[in-house]
Order: sequence, then structure tokens, then C-alpha cells
Amino acid sequence: MLIAVAIIASLGFIGWLIYRAIKQRPIRAYIVTRGIAYLIGVYAFAYFISMDIPQLIKVIVSIILGAALIVLAAFLQRHRQTGKQ
Repeated sequence: MLIAVAIIASLGFIGWLIYRAIKQRPIRAYIVTRGIAYLIGVYAFAYFISMDIPQLIKVIVSIILGAALIVLAAFLQRHRQTGKQ
């Protein structure tokens, strides 16, 4: 059921973009990016709900580990940039 909602939301978003283009209203990049992010969130939610528990735990742990590595890399990069000045 959630996958059907995600597909309908995708079609609605594409239709809304086409409607804005026909009415010659500006389509800014942040609007498209935000819409795609929302759709990906709905798809991810539908995918995670359909998983069994052990696989869900693996995915959550890998997401948390990836976020921690991104934060660590940003911290190290910023630390190196401030040290050179």
C-alpha cells in the first residue's frame, strides 16, 4: 500500500512540475530538490516498513555509521583548513 502511495506522489510531483511549466511559473532548483528529497523519503519509509527486523537493524546501523564517517570527515577537513591559515 505504501509503495502505491509513493508512486502516486511521484506522478503528482511530476504533474505539478509540468503544470508550473505550462503556466510559465518559475521552477527553482531548490523546489525540485526538495520534492525529490520528499519522494525519496516516502520510498525509503515504504522500503524500511516492508523489511524484516534483522535486515532493518543492519540498514539502520550502516546509516548511522555512514553519518558518523561523514561528520568525522567534515571535522577533519575543517580542522586542517583552520590549521593552515
